[in-house]
Amino acid sequence: MTVNPSSAVPFASASAAGGDAFIETPVAYDALVLASFGGPEGQDDVIPFLRNVTRGRGIPDERLEEVAHHYRHFGGISPINDQNRQLKSALEAELATRGIDLPVYWGNRNWGPYLDEAFTEAADAGHSTLLVLATSAYSSYSSDRQYREDIANAITQAGLEDRVTADKVRLFFDHPGFVRPFQEGVDAAVEGFLEQGIAASDIHVLFSTHSIPTADAERSGPRDVDWGEGGAYAAQHNAVAAHIIENLAAKTGGTTVPWQLVFQSRSGPPAQPWLEPDINDVIATLPEAGAKAVVIVPLGFVSDHMEVMWDLDTEAMEAAAEAGLPAVRTQTPGMHPAFVAGLIDLVLERVEGTPAAERPHMTDLGPWYDVSRPGDCENVRLGFKPAAAGIAP
Repeated sequence: MTVNPSSAVPFASASAAGGDAFIETPVAYDALVLASFGGPEGQDDVIPFLRNVTRGRGIPDERLEEVAHHYRHFGGISPINDQNRQLKSALEAELATRGIDLPVYWGNRNWGPYLDEAFTEAADAGHSTLLVLATSAYSSYSSDRQYREDIANAITQAGLEDRVTADKVRLFFDHPGFVRPFQEGVDAAVEGFLEQGIAASDIHVLFSTHSIPTADAERSGPRDVDWGEGGAYAAQHNAVAAHIIENLAAKTGGTTVPWQLVFQSRSGPPAQPWLEPDINDVIATLPEAGAKAVVIVPLGFVSDHMEVMWDLDTEAMEAAAEAGLPAVRTQTPGMHPAFVAGLIDLVLERVEGTPAAERPHMTDLGPWYDVSRPGDCENVRLGFKPAAAGIAP
């Protein structure tokens, strides 16, 4: 199979090569590639893994060791790889239940198994028309474009340019299967505090996501839309949070529970602006705002990986205890049946060419695009690199 160099979208299937925002014609994909971040699986893996994550930035091992203590605390093991093994199995089971013959391969960006290994394994098994499902729901460089760059790089590194095509499942931040576990978690947490006699107006819900450089956030999403402060990244999170709070009102007698989008896991130099406010700073101010309880929602995360276990379950819960506030951290989608089923629904959108007007979405921002638009999620520091599943640059 030869990739047409004049295609608007490199490495794409014939249906997506022209660059239409939504692909509404069926595509006979013959394999699914689960793409994720990757993580260390032992103490000896931690620094090599962090070198991979920060490659090209020239960060010395001494500084990496400052971050490594999060992983060291848990024996040098990130839970993300095991979670992806479970997710791969769950996806295979869901496909089998529906009678869909679509093998699933798994590759990571920063630790084994790597993406190029997954593509090579698929190609060697005779598969050529691949659909990539990334474990990331929102628009930003690190959660969208970098995956697309790594897909293109993996195909090139493996020498598969003439053997495979690769499309990518759309971002699913407002797909019902992704939103439902968060809704259930918030509903249960608030209901629990109500049963304790805490008024709805005194329960504060903090929707937390990974902070990113402000300059990158401003460039998230298509360039022909004014997304406001924080770009499409913040807009998507705020839209989903608002939807959850609106649905919650049915359980609070119509009272709107106070809520806020907050950020965590900042890692850049102090002089570089990143999205704020930090979740721990906000928690410290809640008693003055009259809060009697706090619900912490890991809205930006698919599963309970290191940022959830350390930054929320450890640091944020400690901040709540110091503020004298009872706190509940709600679930991530993880292996929730609705999430697993929703991911397969997203795969079938591309297999069947479901018209955009028929695709489920819980906010006015969706459904998101199948093919990324030019300039979407630019990295200011690194510039544009070849990327799959989107129109250049």
